[in-house]
Amino acid sequence: MKSVTVMLDTITKVKDFVNHLITVPYDVDLVSGKYVIDAKSIMGIFSLDLSKPIELRIYNDDCDALLEKLKPFLA
Repeated sequence: MKSVTVMLDTITKVKDFVNHLITVPYDVDLVSGKYVIDAKSIMGIFSLDLSKPIELRIYNDDCDALLEKLKPFLA
């Protein structure tokens, strides 16, 4: 598992972020406080406080290509 911090402060960023994540076959979660949601769920993401950085947990050790695509979202 790898963990990074992301910032999703606009609707466009959320849409682009999810579009990158739906292409991977493994699980990815967003963690904000006590809430853990599926990072591939747009509705779930909008239930979080997007004014603060959010932890992204990637449940695959071979995720370098995904992390490269997610660079614009890293906090």
